[in-house]
Amino acid sequence: MAFILQRREHPQRKPARVFKDFRYSTLDSWSRERRVVGKAEHLEKGANPRFVVTSLPPEQAEAKSLYEDVYCARGDMENRIKEQQLCLFADRTSSTAMRANELRLWLSSVAYVLMTALQRLGLQGTELAPAQCDTIRLKLLKIGARMRRTTRSPGAPVPDAARVAAAPGRRVRATHWHRRVVPRGTNLAHRGRGPGAWNVPVPSIELAG
Repeated sequence: MAFILQRREHPQRKPARVFKDFRYSTLDSWSRERRVVGKAEHLEKGANPRFVVTSLPPEQAEAKSLYEDVYCARGDMENRIKEQQLCLFADRTSSTAMRANELRLWLSSVAYVLMTALQRLGLQGTELAPAQCDTIRLKLLKIGARMRRTTRSPGAPVPDAARVAAAPGRRVRATHWHRRVVPRGTNLAHRGRGPGAWNVPVPSIELAG
């Protein structure tokens, strides 16, 4: 606590944190003393102290490693569960049938595994590498475009929000257009026939290293 009081007296200093290992016991709710790891941290907005009670001995996990590598990792796992619930709709289990709700949860879990694989293998070195699932879904997979046909060939301009910045040496294009020749006058819904031929752009995702 002396560290926090010192920081309050000198608020112009940069954010910092220190860790302290000590033993603590309550008046009557604990049966014995327990190890407590205290984190004294002062940020730009003020003090941010934390206390973690653990049964791990100091020889197995020192104070800083226990807090940053074990305790914070637990919080990150909770954030990943929340991400699947909110971004990939794992919380939509409103069906009256248990199997229907189970199927919804399975589909959401499969989508999360595929999304993290895309993030880990295909988006390294891009601005979407640390992004959440809903950001990847909206910026890379779910892109709205307006079809525009001119006298030469059709086009589909996409919004600027769909462009992804990549690191040097990588290409991430969410609107890479392959051209397919189909009969002129073709109805994309019914695939009718007509004279001549024209090019139709087919969107795809290109992730190249």
